[in-house]
Amino acid sequence: MAEFTMELNDEQKEVRDWLHGFAADVIRPAAAEWDEREETPWPVIQEAAKVGIYSLDFYAQQYFDPTGLGIPMAMEELFWGDAGIALSIVGTGLAAVGVLANGTEEQIGTWIPQMYGDVNDVKVAAFCSSEPDAGSDVASMRTRAVYDEAKDEWVLNGTKTWATNGGIANVHVVVAVVDPELGSKGHASFIVPPNTPGLSQGQKFQKHGIRASHTAEVVLDDVRVPGSCLLGGKEKLDERLARARERAKAGGERVKNAAMATFEASRPAVGAMAVGTARAAYEVALDYAKTREQFGRPIIDNQGVAFQLADMRTQIDAARLLVWRASWMAVNGKPFTAAEGSMSKLFASETAKKVTGQAIQILGGNGYTREYPVERMHRDAAIYTIFEGTSEIQRLVIARTLSGMPIR
Repeated sequence: MAEFTMELNDEQKEVRDWLHGFAADVIRPAAAEWDEREETPWPVIQEAAKVGIYSLDFYAQQYFDPTGLGIPMAMEELFWGDAGIALSIVGTGLAAVGVLANGTEEQIGTWIPQMYGDVNDVKVAAFCSSEPDAGSDVASMRTRAVYDEAKDEWVLNGTKTWATNGGIANVHVVVAVVDPELGSKGHASFIVPPNTPGLSQGQKFQKHGIRASHTAEVVLDDVRVPGSCLLGGKEKLDERLARARERAKAGGERVKNAAMATFEASRPAVGAMAVGTARAAYEVALDYAKTREQFGRPIIDNQGVAFQLADMRTQIDAARLLVWRASWMAVNGKPFTAAEGSMSKLFASETAKKVTGQAIQILGGNGYTREYPVERMHRDAAIYTIFEGTSEIQRLVIARTLSGMPIR
């Protein structure tokens, strides 16, 4: 087990500086254009692939960092560049992690390379879980997967929503209900290979922020996938469902839902994204306050501005510390006895919304225009309190964890 530290080692600093350079030199100059276009920034993703950032190897290297700081450090730097473009770069990782966590070695080797493509022909992947009537309430999922034993195929029907890269992905990972009576314990994940008949893109959402990241509905109409596309395999699924049925007969158990536990472990990464956006806005506001003069002196000489900047920096540093603590706990198998993962995501996301708003205020009228990036950062920051569990859900998870109540 790695000791908890607040100091990056030399290798981590080298990676951080490399990512920061990419964010400054490649992501930031393209941010305003792709925000306006509201399209996937394929040229930027390709540049990330060329230097090795858009790859499973890079993601895995950070994920398996024994200190737990690899992923949050990487997310903070990329999202410091721009949240929409950064999400288009890291979004495939959601699907890849779904396969890594639940798939067999053969499935991992077969499908993850197809998610990324290669430098000359980059691809993306989509993780499809949320539905129009099942966002935070994962137990209300309606997408069904029915096994056709005669053909050894699964037939998927339903509609997914809020899917990053949904419809444009080369590979889709779809969570579906295989046993409705078991609620969230009756779910399974499936690979939908490229060009599978019956899968189509529904509505593409025009969003308030993170516009460079493609978000859409995914419609599944009698989508047939081979039995080998059930992540983990049917034998493993049957064993898990049998255990769940036995527990249900015995009156159930007061344990945390498996999907919720997964979200709890991944939430610090979203917190790190929020920290990156908040830091970016703070730095713009600080530079502006030091150079903008009113009444013959820089506006940072005014306490009303200086105190805001002091609070902004304090909140950003506090958010980062919560993210780092939760990330270290997750990688070292420390139980989240106080929902520390949700704590980090809650505080960091609320901080991003507040800090980006304060940045606009410090820049005044300039902050409200698109000539300065803080208005875009403020729009982007709004998503952090919504996706991967709203702030209200985070508070519910924390409160139920502290009280010992079950989290469904």
